[in-house]
Amino acid sequence: MEDINIGIFFLHIAGAAALLIWAVRLVRTGVERRFAAPMRIWLRHSTKNRLLAAGTGMGAAVLLQSSTAVAVLASNFVSKRGLATATGLAILLGADVGSALVTQLLMVRQPLLIPLLLLIGITIFLRGEGSNTHQVGRIMIGLALIFVSLDMIRTATDPMISNPGTQAVMAYLGRDLLTAFVIGALFAWGVHSSVAAVLLFVTLAGQSILPISAAATMILGANLGGGLIAFLLTYTAPAAVRRMIMCNLILRGGGAVIAVFVIAAMPDFLDWLGSTPARQAINLHLAFNLLLAGVSLPFASLLTAAMTRLMTDSHNSEDVPQTVSALDPSALDRPQRGLDCTARELLGMGQKIEHMLISAELLYDRWSDQSATMVRDQDALIQKMHLDVKLYLAQLGKKGLDEELGRRSMEFASISSSLASASDTITRIMLDLAQRLDSQNLNFSTQGRVEISNFSDRVHNNVQLALNVMMNQNPGEARELVEAKEKVRKVEQKLQRSHIGRLREGLADSIETSNIHQETLRALKQINTAFAQVGYPILHKSGDLLKSRLT
Repeated sequence: MEDINIGIFFLHIAGAAALLIWAVRLVRTGVERRFAAPMRIWLRHSTKNRLLAAGTGMGAAVLLQSSTAVAVLASNFVSKRGLATATGLAILLGADVGSALVTQLLMVRQPLLIPLLLLIGITIFLRGEGSNTHQVGRIMIGLALIFVSLDMIRTATDPMISNPGTQAVMAYLGRDLLTAFVIGALFAWGVHSSVAAVLLFVTLAGQSILPISAAATMILGANLGGGLIAFLLTYTAPAAVRRMIMCNLILRGGGAVIAVFVIAAMPDFLDWLGSTPARQAINLHLAFNLLLAGVSLPFASLLTAAMTRLMTDSHNSEDVPQTVSALDPSALDRPQRGLDCTARELLGMGQKIEHMLISAELLYDRWSDQSATMVRDQDALIQKMHLDVKLYLAQLGKKGLDEELGRRSMEFASISSSLASASDTITRIMLDLAQRLDSQNLNFSTQGRVEISNFSDRVHNNVQLALNVMMNQNPGEARELVEAKEKVRKVEQKLQRSHIGRLREGLADSIETSNIHQETLRALKQINTAFAQVGYPILHKSGDLLKSRLT
């Protein structure tokens, strides 16, 4: 009977932990889809000083409930040279503090909070119109489920508090802090969420299941595990990104190890952090990250400079392998297989164009003949891939396609044409405009350059969404992509009006760069429109697309 009770106990704990992990990701998904573009803009504007960068990282982590997600966002900017490595490190340190603040907020217990969040969240999700409204509902539902999962953990652990077997295992973890530290790090890495790991450990400590020394050590281990997640996700990133992530990993991991030695030497130290084990554990998490950020921020430049000497960029552009086409000639007699190959080729085209867009936008600030040549070479490759896709689809058609496969073939041909058009826009328009800025020694007004940067970030975010839609064929994300097209059109019109307003005020920089500014906005809008075409076939198939806008 006791074995059955133990089995039921672990089943309840596993189910509650699974719900907690899923709920945290549900909130993060809603925030990413609703606030991705604004967060990218906030991060870009955080270059003014380290405190602002840390504050931006903290705010983004509170919204995303994940310092790892902030690390990935910051990595994109560092790889584009939009952020210095030291500034990126400051953002990560702030994000770690923000992640600790999230755990403080989520440990609040209010009886009416769960039903209220579920009622409002589900109503908004089901009744709301538009993707943004749905995401707000998704966030509220996720928050409610986090609180539900924590209550499930408390309920499941109540009968086990006095169980001798449980007490023996947990007492061992309280004595063997090394094992507790490793378990905490592995668990946080395994679930890809240090927030979920910390919430679980704090709840077990609050139920007197885990001794406070074990809970504190496992939370410190979760800090190491959280840093390890970002390190593995960016393992193949450019050297500047890896230096930033490695600095953060060394600081978090090294600081966590030192803190464990402090706890082992002075266990009474935890009594200063709160009156209950749960409060001590959760306050330790916040105090650790605050102290780490406070000590490290003033030395961010020195730390990244030292890491630059230790981690050199071993990648050589001459060693980049040649592109291999996904269009398999042997699949021509199997139409379904052939169309799958075409889909992979289109995804490869989209990824190359994304890199072209990043490189072209950087040339507006500093012209480089080498970078421009690389973009033009990529465009030539894209145009060749487009021609190959058309010829491949034509050969597939010769074999005879049924109605469904024939429709899919036409959709792929249309998407390929749109992607080739986006590549041509980058090369023919954006490169030319960037070169005019350099050759005529012109500069955008401060406000004008900020507008172009923000608009480019918005378009880049939609390009990434389009690539996701190409992979997962999700109707919800396809709808979000098409809706984003209309938003981009409205933002472009607003920015054009803002630019005309500066011309009326007679700003010299705005007058000199007027045509370049306006043509850049139009080019970015065209690129966004080209990638939005990815979503239309999916919405047409799901019945979410009107046949005509005409009344």
